[in-house]
Amino acid sequence: MNLPASQSVAQLPYSGLRLKRTSPIRDQADWDDICRTHPDAKVIPVWQGKSLISGWNGGEEDASIDQPLTMKTVETSSVADAELVLLGVDDESPMLAADLSHWSQADANALTQDARFVDLRKVGAALDTQEAALLSYARGMVHWHQTHRHCGRCGAATLNERGGMLRRCPETSCSGQAFPRIDPAVIVLVVDDSLHPDGVPRCLLGRAAGWPKGVYSTLAGFVEPGETLEETVAREVREESGIGIRDVRYQASQPWPFPSSLMIGFHATARTLDIARHDQELEDARWFSARDLRDAGTWGEDKTLCLPRQDSIARYLVERWLEQQA
Repeated sequence: MNLPASQSVAQLPYSGLRLKRTSPIRDQADWDDICRTHPDAKVIPVWQGKSLISGWNGGEEDASIDQPLTMKTVETSSVADAELVLLGVDDESPMLAADLSHWSQADANALTQDARFVDLRKVGAALDTQEAALLSYARGMVHWHQTHRHCGRCGAATLNERGGMLRRCPETSCSGQAFPRIDPAVIVLVVDDSLHPDGVPRCLLGRAAGWPKGVYSTLAGFVEPGETLEETVAREVREESGIGIRDVRYQASQPWPFPSSLMIGFHATARTLDIARHDQELEDARWFSARDLRDAGTWGEDKTLCLPRQDSIARYLVERWLEQQA
C-alpha cells in the first residue's frame, strides 16, 4: 500500500517509540534476575490498566490539564513480587513493565507520593510523545500477559520467557507457545465530495450509546478472517451506516492498547448518501460539513457537537480532512 511521495504521515500519539527493543538479555534463561539486579533498570508500573503519572490534577472523570505531565518509573525493588516484561533497553539499561494487577489500592498508593495512577487515555495527548508511546507499549504488553496465563491447548499455567515476548506451556506433551498479538482494526472517514445537491463537502460520523454528550466519531471495526483491509472498511461502513463507498485510501496507523488493537486509518469516498443503520451498533450516524466540525468541541465538553479525544486517530482523520477544506 504505497503512499505518494508528497503525502507524509504524521506521528500519532502512542507511536514513534525509539526504545531499542532487541537485547541479548532476552536470550538468557535468567533474564528476570539480570533485569532485577541491574543498577540502572527502570520499571513502568501498570496497575488495573492505569499508568503512574506525575502532575495529574484530575480524578476518575476527565479533567483539564493545566500543567506538564510526566510518567514516573520505579526501581525493581519496589515491585519485587510483580511479573516483569522487558520492553527493551535504553543505553543498555533495561526498561521494564510490571504488572501490579494483584496489588490492593493501599499497596498501589505506596508508589504515588508524587504521582497518581491514571487511565492513559485521559493524559496521553498531554505527555511527551516518547513517554506516551512507552506507556502505551507497557500497557499493551501487561494486558497480553494477563490474558495468556494459561495454555490455549491444554490449560496448563504458562511460563514467562524471552523477556516477556513468549509464554510457553511447560507440559512436555504439549509445549504450546504464545507470542504477543494485536487485533487489527480499520477506522475510516467517509467523505461526500460531489453527491450533495448544494455541493458542500461533508463527512460521515457516528456515535455510540454511552459516549459523552454530543460526541461523534469516524466509523471503525475489527478485521475478520479472510478479509483485506479495504474489504473490512467497506463492510463496516455498510453495516453501520448503509453507505456504499469507493476509493479507499490509506492515511496512517496507530498503536491502540485499549486493550490490544492496531488502528489502521483510511479515507473513502461515498457512492451513496442514504443512511441506514443495519446492525444498530451506532446510536446515530449523520453527515457533517466542515463548518459544522470547525465549531465543534472535544470529548468531555458540554457542547451539542464534540469531536473524539485528541489522542485518537479518529481525531487525526477528521482534522486532516478539515485542513483540506478551503
